Amino acid sequence: MNDGRSDLMKSLLGAAIRGVLFGLLLVAVFAAGFAVRGTTRTPLAFAQGGDYPILSDVHTLLEQNYLNPLPDAKELEYAAIKGMVGALEDPHTYFIPPAVAKNESDALAGEYGGIGAEVKRDTNGDYVLYPYPDSPAAAAGIRDSDKLLAVGDTEVTPDMLHDDVRRLVRDEVGKMLTITVQHQDTGEIESFDIEVAVIQVPSVIWSTLAEAPEIGYIQVLRFTSRTPEELEQALVDLDAKGVVALVMDLRRNSGGLLQEAVDVASVFLDGGVVLYERRKGQDEIVKEAAGGGTELARPLAVLVDDGSASAAELVAGALQDRGRAVLIGQKTYGKGSVQLIFTLADGSSLHVTTAEWYTPDRHAINAVGLTPDIEMIHSPDFDAELSEAVRWLRAQVAVTP
Repeated sequence: MNDGRSDLMKSLLGAAIRGVLFGLLLVAVFAAGFAVRGTTRTPLAFAQGGDYPILSDVHTLLEQNYLNPLPDAKELEYAAIKGMVGALEDPHTYFIPPAVAKNESDALAGEYGGIGAEVKRDTNGDYVLYPYPDSPAAAAGIRDSDKLLAVGDTEVTPDMLHDDVRRLVRDEVGKMLTITVQHQDTGEIESFDIEVAVIQVPSVIWSTLAEAPEIGYIQVLRFTSRTPEELEQALVDLDAKGVVALVMDLRRNSGGLLQEAVDVASVFLDGGVVLYERRKGQDEIVKEAAGGGTELARPLAVLVDDGSASAAELVAGALQDRGRAVLIGQKTYGKGSVQLIFTLADGSSLHVTTAEWYTPDRHAINAVGLTPDIEMIHSPDFDAELSEAVRWLRAQVAVTP
């Protein structure tokens, strides 16, 4: 290598090695899907005196011969990192830049920059949008179940990961995103320019059922830092309305924070195992419910589908194995891996698969999923799973319509 290597090259290699592989500072307090938070990690050494001679040669040749100006050092650094991580061929191990990383963190705190729409899959596997009331998406004209076709120049296809599509509709506050959708009712394709705003969204929604007012309905959208508190509020409110049974809806819940998921399971369990966690070269970790859960008696039905993943599967699997709830719906997604999320020096983050977890009966979840006790075919026109839950719960408490 010659002594005239540019400052750009030094920045690329030095920052890529030191800032990424030596500079993993601490586990972030958020996750995309399922994560552990609140753990401080010792910085890792990659290779003493290591170098990437081929990478150096390629950069030098590009610098000397490429017709157009090269991207700046940071952009090249991020590209090198993404290439390194991509070589692992693990969809749950990935790198995200600072702005997106901040949005991930804010989302699990119940606040983030976005257009204000929930991204879900329909029965065809297509991604559809459900705008929140009074959100930028709703104000622009996006309607419930609009098929998401593209964000800017990025086409949205069924083979994309749910987390990747969700990240497309989140960005820095004030940025304009072009959202192209197909309206399900008319088939019309329409594009909207939507300004990213601060979105505040609850993780738990609850009510009594109009068709069965004696049954409380609790939908957990995602496991955030606010979920246990919101669940407690839901139960207090439903208690006041005299409900005798509960439905917990985990459909399309893609996961969230580990400890908060354990806390939710603890509400329905009187101690005991919630999950087993296995890490390379370490003893098995047992996560147990706190004793004295407040919801030990009322019959409980849990709704799941192929969008129920990660932390949602953790809760559903624990309640199923422990005999506390009946699972109704479709086989779950099957994400039983654990990601540590490292915040890097510039605010970017690295998600790294580090462990797998198993249900109390030691059933593997990763790439397998949970099989419901009552399996049903989803209907786009009728909520058959909820109706079945009402039927089952009424049979348990002998309550007639």
